[in-house]
Amino acid sequence: MQMNEMTMTRRALLGGVAVTALCLALPLGASEAFAQEMPESQGDVDMAAALKPGPLPEMALGDEKAKVTIIEYMSMTCPHCANFHNKTFDTIKTKYIDSGKARFIIREFPFDPVATAAFMLARCSPQNAAELSTPAQYFPMVSMLFKQQRGWASPADGNVRNALLQTVKLAGYSQQTFEACLTNQKLLDEVNAVVKRAADEFGVNSTPTFLINGKKYSGDMSVESMSKLIDSLL
Repeated sequence: MQMNEMTMTRRALLGGVAVTALCLALPLGASEAFAQEMPESQGDVDMAAALKPGPLPEMALGDEKAKVTIIEYMSMTCPHCANFHNKTFDTIKTKYIDSGKARFIIREFPFDPVATAAFMLARCSPQNAAELSTPAQYFPMVSMLFKQQRGWASPADGNVRNALLQTVKLAGYSQQTFEACLTNQKLLDEVNAVVKRAADEFGVNSTPTFLINGKKYSGDMSVESMSKLIDSLL
C-alpha cells in the first residue's frame, strides 16, 4: 500500500472513522507472489538511528540483545499487513522471537483515519484511556484487530465507527473510554510524529515495510521467506 497523506488531523480522524476504508479493496496477488521469494532489500538503513527512542514507547517483543532486530511499519487497514500478521507472525514469533534469536518491533504507519483510530485504540488502555497500553496488551489487540479487519474496517452497513466500537468492546473498551482515546490529541500527535519520522528518516512510503539489521524490505512475507532472511543473519 502506498502513502498519500503524511499526517492525520483530529478533525479528519473523527470524521474519517465514520466512512469505509476503501483501501481494503486492494488485491493481495502481487504481495502473495512476492511472499514466496527470498526477499530483496530496497536499500540500507541506519539501524542505530532507527532504534533510537521515538515519540511513543516502543512496542517490542524479544531479547534486546538478539542477533536479528525487525522493525515493522504497518497500517491497521492494510490487507497485506493483516495477511502477514494472520499467516506469518505467530510462527515467526515461536521460531525466532520466543527463542531469543530475534526482536520484533511494531511501529505505526496509518494511511487513513480508520487505521489511525485503530492504532490509537491499541495504544490506549481499555480500562483507562488516559494510560498507554504495554506490549503485553498491545500485541494481542493488534492481532485481534487484524483477524477481524474486514468486519470493522469495511462493514456491510458502512458504519465503521460503530463496527470499531463493537470490536474493541471485546478487549474491554466502553463507549466512554473509546471516545476518550479517540479524542486524545497528544496521542494523535505522537502517532503522526512516528509516521513523519519513518517517512523523513527511513524513506518508508508503503506497508508493510520491514527494517531488518540495516536493510529495508517492502511487502508481505510468508513464513518461508522471512525464515530464510532471518536464518541468513544468524
